[in-house]
Amino acid sequence: MENLSDELLIESYFKAKELQLSTDFISLIQKEIERRSLQTRLSTHFWKAHH
Repeated sequence: MENLSDELLIESYFKAKELQLSTDFISLIQKEIERRSLQTRLSTHFWKAHH
């Protein structure tokens, strides 16, 4: 996961949720987002996608 750009990581998170992939996989992505302190970008990305 460290090889993914921040943007690709966030996009992967939303795609995994959309495709209802395993909760273990989604949790791994979430942990990496937290490790990179990207929670704010995650919220911003979600807001833009839904407005």
